Amino acid sequence: MQKTFLPALLLLAGVATANETAHWGYTGDTGPENWAQLTPENASCSGKNQSPINLAGFTEADLPPIEFNYGNSSSKEVLNNGHTIQVNYTSGDTIKVDSIQFALKQFHFHAPSENHINGKSFPMEAHLVHKDSTNDIAVVALMFEEGAANPELEKVWAEMPADADTVDALDTQVDASKLLPQNRDYYRFNGSLTTPPCTEGVRWIVMKQPVTASKEQIEKFAHVMHHPNNRPVQATNARPVLQ
Repeated sequence: MQKTFLPALLLLAGVATANETAHWGYTGDTGPENWAQLTPENASCSGKNQSPINLAGFTEADLPPIEFNYGNSSSKEVLNNGHTIQVNYTSGDTIKVDSIQFALKQFHFHAPSENHINGKSFPMEAHLVHKDSTNDIAVVALMFEEGAANPELEKVWAEMPADADTVDALDTQVDASKLLPQNRDYYRFNGSLTTPPCTEGVRWIVMKQPVTASKEQIEKFAHVMHHPNNRPVQATNARPVLQ
């Protein structure tokens, strides 16, 4: 296992879920309620189409299956950026949404969950972040319930850096398709990134069926983070949540 310490700006170059131009966090003066005021680049954090949300009041829709084309790229590294644990991918894995192909860039975790479903919070949530050729973003969200240990998750946890601003090479490849539930039904809404700069226009696909992680796996992530890393739910406003 190769461990590298890198400046946060370099660690996060090209990553869709963080912006280090102004320090931010989950508590105190740099917490979520103040993100929009930390820098003009975070102005979207006070927008009307923010994520996460409480998914409820669903609108029935004929949602086509998401075309998952995973297993063609490799997970190259896992990093602790001080805000989450993130696995970065090489090119090859894609999904197709709205007849548009989005490439899997990375996935990362929040505990407890950021999105709620009918008012229910989950112990942990994964976000699989994809970008298309114009840098539009689609996020597939997976909810974790406490239960059986998750073998694919364990491959990440075995290499998970304990120190912030640290990246480790992954000795064992992580297949994102093995994180997905068997049932691929999903909820759909338009939202934003859940971390600064809170960019809007993100396609959110929230899998209806939770997956499991053991109590020990969930606690290990929480211990490494040292604090909850979930943004509070935001106002849904006039947005429909499709199912």
